[in-house]
Amino acid sequence: MRVLRPPSAIFAALVVVGTSAAWAQQAQVRQGFWIGFGLGWGSLGQSCNGCRTDRIGAASGYLKIGGTLGPRVLLGGEISAWNKSEAGTTTTAGNVSFAAFYYPQAAGRIFVKGGLGLAMFQEQPADPAMGLGLTFGIGYDVRVGRNVSITPVANFTWGRVGDFGSRVDVLQLAVGITFH
Repeated sequence: MRVLRPPSAIFAALVVVGTSAAWAQQAQVRQGFWIGFGLGWGSLGQSCNGCRTDRIGAASGYLKIGGTLGPRVLLGGEISAWNKSEAGTTTTAGNVSFAAFYYPQAAGRIFVKGGLGLAMFQEQPADPAMGLGLTFGIGYDVRVGRNVSITPVANFTWGRVGDFGSRVDVLQLAVGITFH
């Protein structure tokens, strides 16, 4: 039996979600409070002045919460995390950001986001390194109920962490649920 690797499983989930649009033709209305969370796969990259490491893949996830400014703009906070344990070492990267979500069409499903906040990186047992963090992304809301959407996303977080100019970034592919 063949086992799907995380990127293949996420791609398969995105195809299923994308084809579900025919049965989810409810209006995309955005108003008031919203919350969402998702899980997926992320690719971690690290670099510093004069060094670079290979990218590492592992589980990742996000939690977002906020309010609606208008039919095209949502404002809120978002936490994203990436985690991998291997050979007795646990590596964690995260980003906490204030984010803006923009829908080019008021009743559209596609959105882009950008945010600014705090990035964190830790290889246990060492102390965490923190610094400036940025987040960017694109997503697609597929309304499956009056106030519920399945939301596939591609997110990119970047941070300058620690004292030596270290940089860490995570490319995340995830599928989430958003409650409007």
